[in-house]
Amino acid sequence: MAGGGIAAPAGGGTQFEAKITPIVIISCIMAATGGLMFGYDVGVSGGVTSMEPFLKKFFPVVYRRTQEGGHDSNYCKYDNQGLQMFTSSLYLAGLTATFFASYTTRRLGRRLTMLIAGVFFIVGVILNTAAVNIEMLIIGRILLGCGVGFANQAVPLFLSEIAPTRIRGGLNILFQLNVTIGILFANLVNYGTAKIKGGWGWRVSLGLAGIPALLLTVGSLLVVDTPNSLIERGRLDEGKAVLKRIRGVDNVEPEYLELVEASRVAKLVQHPFRNLLKRRNRPQLIIAVALQIFQQLTGINAIMFYAPVLFNTLGFKDDASLYSAVITGAVNVISTVVSIYSVDKVGRRFLLLEAGVQMFISQTVIAVILGLKLKDSTSSSLPSGLAILVVIMVCTFVSSFAWSWGPLGWLIPSETFPLETRSAGQSVTVCVNLLFTFVIAQAFLSMLCHFKFGIFLFFSSWVLVMSVFVLFLLPETKNVPIEEMTERVWKQHWLWKRFMDDDDEHRVEGGKGIDGQKNGHRNGFDPVSQL
Repeated sequence: MAGGGIAAPAGGGTQFEAKITPIVIISCIMAATGGLMFGYDVGVSGGVTSMEPFLKKFFPVVYRRTQEGGHDSNYCKYDNQGLQMFTSSLYLAGLTATFFASYTTRRLGRRLTMLIAGVFFIVGVILNTAAVNIEMLIIGRILLGCGVGFANQAVPLFLSEIAPTRIRGGLNILFQLNVTIGILFANLVNYGTAKIKGGWGWRVSLGLAGIPALLLTVGSLLVVDTPNSLIERGRLDEGKAVLKRIRGVDNVEPEYLELVEASRVAKLVQHPFRNLLKRRNRPQLIIAVALQIFQQLTGINAIMFYAPVLFNTLGFKDDASLYSAVITGAVNVISTVVSIYSVDKVGRRFLLLEAGVQMFISQTVIAVILGLKLKDSTSSSLPSGLAILVVIMVCTFVSSFAWSWGPLGWLIPSETFPLETRSAGQSVTVCVNLLFTFVIAQAFLSMLCHFKFGIFLFFSSWVLVMSVFVLFLLPETKNVPIEEMTERVWKQHWLWKRFMDDDDEHRVEGGKGIDGQKNGHRNGFDPVSQL
């Protein structure tokens, strides 16, 4: 692989004894319902903002603009900062909440953090459903955003830590699969509620978010916390007992000792966020931040937030625009299932690079069609044949994202940070993701108004940049145990190995020396006695 780093061999290194137990599967499914809530929020906002009763009640200026034809720009009829704030406020709140979630994830555990997320979701849903003014609507979205911040912090960590190494990628992608199912569910709901007479269908759409909110809340009460989290908080016996339960074997001593040693090293780090900036942690930080920025610059959230609005802009009628959004939602779900089956076989890098080619081509084709055939007036629409081709290209784009940048943007950061910086690293990951999600959500309709068809060329150019980044700078992490990432991944990469200085690796704050993760029990050191 020219310049692409060295992939870790699938069969080398430590492979701990583990069965795929029912408790692992059930726990992962229950935890991943946080993704269901997130996805429903993403999908439902675009649907309700294209419903006339909703616009008439909360955004009358936009409503009047959509009713007036002939003189306004085809690309600008939904350009309104208040309408964009309705969508983007959720992500701004999530950005803030993730810093608090980092503390609760580390101090209270992954399970309790997911419970907090569920409570935020439920309260936010109640406020949105009962909203009588824009202030009530925005406050509800902010509370939903707090839930997103806590769920996105805890769920990927929970899934990575509880899953056996050989299926870690597939189980972690359950989170993203639930995101896509949530989006599809929201699109189906919007399609049905848009037909409700009386103008209250949008309340049903917003209110049904309570279903995944309740699933996450109940699920967080039923699942066990991860052994990593329990050991990290000093509950060693309980951590070992849980490890035996989730692995389905009695011989968990090698994995247990490694977790204890990793926890001992982590406890010597007094300031995780400061430690995150140290030289040996920069490769993981750079990769995590870059993946989150690139994930949003693919343009996927612009399409998923505003799919009905986008199709309406392209000249589809209301029913047709919602129907097209349902199609893209279904493609999203199916393609994420493809990722679950392939990520631990073909690897992370292959999926990202293949998808880069597919996304670049589909967005370029969309831009050419719109540039040549869609006039800049509200009375113009695409011919039916070209409109269908646009939908096909959008589905092509969505499918490639769903088996690559969507799930892997969360999977790779959650499995690459060492334990001492894992909560802090995940917090930064979620924060950067939500920050750029907020920026895109707040800016997309204005960008669509000003860039017109060029917005797809804007996103496709970023797809080219991120594909080059993956080719040269992203190492392969499939089938590598989480606690062996430094030795088997970062120290083997052509560039990142320069940051893995042994001298720096054995220093922590305050000048205390520590042994490497493996050296403790290999040299006769008992890590348990040191906790």
